[in-house]
Amino acid sequence: MKLNRLLEITTILLNKKTVKASELAGRFDVSVRTIYRDIDVLSASGVPVFCSRGTNGGISLLEEYTVSRAALSDNERDNILFALQTLQSTRFPEADAVLEKLAAIFNRKASDWISIDLSPWGSNPDAYNKFTDIKTAILQSRVIEIDYINSAGEKNRRGVEPLRLIFKSQSWYLWGFCRYRHDYRLFRISRIRKVNITGEAFERGKVREEPPEPAGNKKIYVRLILEFTSDALYRLHDDYDDEHLRDNGDGTYTLDVTFPEDEWVYGYILSFGASVRVIEPESVRDIIKKRAQSVAALYI
Repeated sequence: MKLNRLLEITTILLNKKTVKASELAGRFDVSVRTIYRDIDVLSASGVPVFCSRGTNGGISLLEEYTVSRAALSDNERDNILFALQTLQSTRFPEADAVLEKLAAIFNRKASDWISIDLSPWGSNPDAYNKFTDIKTAILQSRVIEIDYINSAGEKNRRGVEPLRLIFKSQSWYLWGFCRYRHDYRLFRISRIRKVNITGEAFERGKVREEPPEPAGNKKIYVRLILEFTSDALYRLHDDYDDEHLRDNGDGTYTLDVTFPEDEWVYGYILSFGASVRVIEPESVRDIIKKRAQSVAALYI
């Protein structure tokens, strides 16, 4: 317990220039005398800690002091390097330099085992640049201009104060303040055709924790019971846990799921071709049947 307290006191002093003994005593629920004894232990152990008197006095560390790598376990060091590798893979500014320094301090080489590419398979190489440009603009609080195609198929240019990248339901979105609409908006990344980082900075306020659903997403939900053949199983495992699927024992599988009833769900069902059959509801069965007949008519 005491060792943990000593390590935490050292961490606090590294993050703050000066801390009052009474503040530390309150944090650890011990007496001020105990804190001073802890300071004596740290000093005897070679940690350059000192006390100063006066109104602005307190307990401090020499500014040049850094924690020895021995203060962290192997697992903690690996977790830090893993986090930095993730940032490096997303091209986070200065991650390379920080990763190199920490790897040297920890005497541990960071293995090249993770790669993160935010663009979809088969996309234009410029698709990745959208993410890096938007990320840079978010970190630097820079206004961006985007060419955007909305759900109605209309294309226009918008000025946006970018606040956050969000991955939701298999799609990436940008959450920011749209100067075109004078309100906060979600922009689906796949519908952004071009990104330009302007030289204009904006003041970043408090970001709303949970952005609302995109416009037009307030839909009626429908319970679907779908029967799939085994050749569609690999796709089902991509999207659903085993508990959502029932093996019928005859080479077919039943999926019981609830989706918003819209154009997307019709297209999703049709994308399985002859590998799926709608069991319920009857209304969706009829819609899929008519659309399949319309597709077939194109090839007569």
